Amino acid sequence: MQFEPFSIETGGRLVEYRRPVVMGILNITADSFYDGGRYREPAAMLAHARQLLADGADIIDLGASSSRPGATLLPPDEEARRLAEAVALLRAELPEAVISVDTCFATPARAAIEAGADIVNDIGGGDLDPEMFAAVAEMQVPYVLMHGATQHFARQTAAADRSADEMVDEVVRYLSAKVDTLRRMGVKDIWLDPGFGFGKTVVENLRLLDSLDQVATLFAEPLLAALSRKRMVYQPLGLDAEHALEGTIALDAIALDRGARLVRVHDPRPARQTIELMMLTSRQTTH
Repeated sequence: MQFEPFSIETGGRLVEYRRPVVMGILNITADSFYDGGRYREPAAMLAHARQLLADGADIIDLGASSSRPGATLLPPDEEARRLAEAVALLRAELPEAVISVDTCFATPARAAIEAGADIVNDIGGGDLDPEMFAAVAEMQVPYVLMHGATQHFARQTAAADRSADEMVDEVVRYLSAKVDTLRRMGVKDIWLDPGFGFGKTVVENLRLLDSLDQVATLFAEPLLAALSRKRMVYQPLGLDAEHALEGTIALDAIALDRGARLVRVHDPRPARQTIELMMLTSRQTTH
């Protein structure tokens, strides 16, 4: 596994990552595909955040609106209220934690950053809210740019599964154009998410994962792999999300081997263990 260290500036501090990053998922939604409804109450939310950090998460990724297939996104004002309240609680109790907010609208992003969040994780890639790029540029916060949301929410499916080359070409073209726009607007820290599970069939997702090294080598920006317990993990095995931990570990390892520098997971402990073993067995020694 090759790993290039990177850093971000957030909240007046420089955060350096010298090994692959684990982003722990904290959903405060009622209807997320795996853990919806478990962490909506403040006490449960805070307890799970503490557990994520104890299990090795470097970042807490907080989401208040489900993006699972068939879900209806929350109105931005309501999402903003929920995110701001949750961020304020986490920041008060966990002052050193790096907090990302999973939202595709500028209003919740602004409210969350003002409440103390560090990173905006936008599954919409700026397409679901034309104000998002301007908000991120104005706030000067790290930004996660994802591919595939437009097709996902439009429920568009291809007549036939696209080839790996077609998938790589589409993802690279999309991300390249968006990165260029963000750079011209002054956004400094950008992470790229190829959008596994969004606007892609299971076969296309697996083909893209297998070719992820081709995407990684074309960008200086760190690549994030969000594979945890998704359909591409469990459907080929005839399982469900509840029984997809082992499959997630396997696909995370493939993603890391092919150049991902961050993984977004429900289960940080096995992800951290996977990273530690991969670093130990790597031919490259990173200091």
